[in-house]
Order: sequence, then C-alpha cells, then structure tokens
Amino acid sequence: MAKLKFHKIAAVTVLVATAAWIATGEFSSVGSASQEAKPAAAQEERPVVLKTVQVAVPPRLEHARTIHVSGRTEADKNAVMAARIAGIVEDLPVEEGSRVKEGDLILRLENEGKEAAVASARQALAQREAEAAAAERLAKTGNLASLQLDVARANLAAARSALEQAQADLDRVAVRAPFEAVVDKISVEKGTAVMQGTEVATLLKLDPIVAAGEVSERDLGTIKPGDKAEVRLVNGKTLSGTIRHVSRAASPQTRTYRVEVVAPNPEGLIPAGMTAEISIKTDMVETVALPRSVVTLSNNGELGIRAVNEAGEVHFYPIDIIDDTPEALYLAGIPQDMQVIVAGQDLVTEGEKVKAEQADAATIRELASAAQPQQEQ
Repeated sequence: MAKLKFHKIAAVTVLVATAAWIATGEFSSVGSASQEAKPAAAQEERPVVLKTVQVAVPPRLEHARTIHVSGRTEADKNAVMAARIAGIVEDLPVEEGSRVKEGDLILRLENEGKEAAVASARQALAQREAEAAAAERLAKTGNLASLQLDVARANLAAARSALEQAQADLDRVAVRAPFEAVVDKISVEKGTAVMQGTEVATLLKLDPIVAAGEVSERDLGTIKPGDKAEVRLVNGKTLSGTIRHVSRAASPQTRTYRVEVVAPNPEGLIPAGMTAEISIKTDMVETVALPRSVVTLSNNGELGIRAVNEAGEVHFYPIDIIDDTPEALYLAGIPQDMQVIVAGQDLVTEGEKVKAEQADAATIRELASAAQPQQEQ
C-alpha cells in the first residue's frame, strides 16, 4: 500500500515540474530557434561589401565618319554612234583609241548625188528669190495682182524648204563626234555597206572619270552632292573627288542607292570598269573614342556602355556608333563628363551600388591612344 502511494507521489511531482517548465516558456530557446537568432544578429552587424569597378572620363572630340563603298569606274559620257541613212562607208578617219574633239568627223558615207541635189536646190532658191523680189516691186506700183504676189511668196518658201531638205540629206552622210572623247570601238570598215541605224563607233568621255557605287539606307541621309570623297583604285592609285549625284530611288533588288563621285582624269589614263573603293567623309560631329572592350549589352540586348553617377550607382546608356576604325569606336549618346566603367562593366547590373576607382595609367593611355589618330588629322 505504501509502495503504491510512493509511485503516485512521484508521478504527481513530475507532472507539476513539467507544467512549471512549460509555463516559463524557456523551451523556445532550445534547438533551432536560438541558433537562428544568433546568425541574424551577426548578419546585421556584418558590413556590406561593394563590387569594385574602374572608371574614366573618355576624351571628347570632333570626328567625321568615313563611309566605305565598293564600286567601279565609269565614263562621264558614253555614246554609241549610228548611221543615220543607208550607204557605203567612204571615209573612216579615226581609229580605236584615238582622241576626237566635238564636231570631228567619225565616218562619212558616199553622198550618191546628194551634193548635186544641194547645188540644184540652191540655184532654184536664187531664182525664186528674184521672182519674189520682182513681184514685190510690181505689187507696190499696182501692176501685179495680190494673188500673183502670194504665189511668188509661196514658191520662194517652197524653194527654201527644198534646199534645207537637200542639205539635211547631205549632212546625214557624215557622223560627227558630239563631244570631246576617246574612240573606244569601231564597228565598221571602209567600203562596207551599212543600213540606217547601224552602230559604227563607241565614244567614251573619261575626263572627269566617274566612280559609282551603292550606299545603304542608313548612310543615305549623311551624304549629299558636293561632299568630298576619296577613290582608291585596284591598282593602288588614289584620287580626290566630289560627289556629283546621289540617287533618290533605291534599287528594287538591294534597297541601296547609287552614288557618283567625279575625279579629274585629264590624260584619260584611268579606264572605265576598274574596281574602286569609295571613301566618303561625313560632317564632323562630337564623339567619344572608346576601345571595343568597353562596349557591353543591356539585359534587353541593347548595345551601350555602363557608367557610375555621383551616388555610386550603375546606369546603362545606349550608344550610337558613328564610326568603327581599327583604333577605336567613335560613339555618340554618352553624356558630358560621364564616369564610364572601363573595367568590370560586365559584372555589375543597372541600379547596383559599386565602389568606383579611377582607371590605372595603362587604361588611361589606351583611351588617349584611341583618340590620337583622329586628332592628328
């Protein structure tokens, strides 16, 4: 009986002790709760470590973009001469490669009595002029009816017309140069018969020489007639020229626009059809010269640079590439005195706070050397 009471007393004692412990709430400090609280406090006390980037203010300079266009040389004028009437080639005073001036004879056909027709028409005209003059005198004295005077005047006009027609027929036997040129090709021989419209010779005017190429839609708005251009030929010779014409209608196949550059060729040594590279200088604009390594992409895939503002925050700025040269990229769209990130730009994001340090001497020299070629020009 006594033993049963002891166990009851022990159970009651344990129950009371457990209830008292639970009431104190100290059990919550056991296990994960107490361990979680300590790291949180430690994190609050730990300082935030910022990423370090190198920044520099790039030089700003005036730069003229160069547009490179592949093309070919062409003659300033190209004329295919043709026989105006049928006949036999009587005279062919030129050879292929010879130079002719405006009005020089290229070819003459046998006149076949056309000179005699001109002489006869001229004599008939002289007779009609005399008759008309006599009729005018008689009409003034009242000795000739007005109807007869009108007939005399009509006969005079018909005689003049006949002479003009005979002279035109005679002129058609000759083919003359319409401008100063080089005879590039002769298609007939002396003594051969030709039909009306037969090609007899091809003339080329090579001074000035024309370099023609095609520019893209993007470049069309940056060039205009009168702009200076440089033409480099396949044989290494370089010419200085001027844009003469920029087409306002695109090629349906390539969506490009024809541009013509003219350059002096007084000796005619540069032929038509030679491969050429045309370099066109655009207007000067303010740019920033940067190495290609500085340019990066935004989260949306847009090309630009990252820079740090006064608060140490990273911002992305889209750029416009004005020119791409072996030395550097010439960019527009970068604000004045902007601290451009030149090292570490791909490791930070927009809006992130960073520690900005000025670029080292080697990086500064690289930025300066990128602008040096243009400044020397």
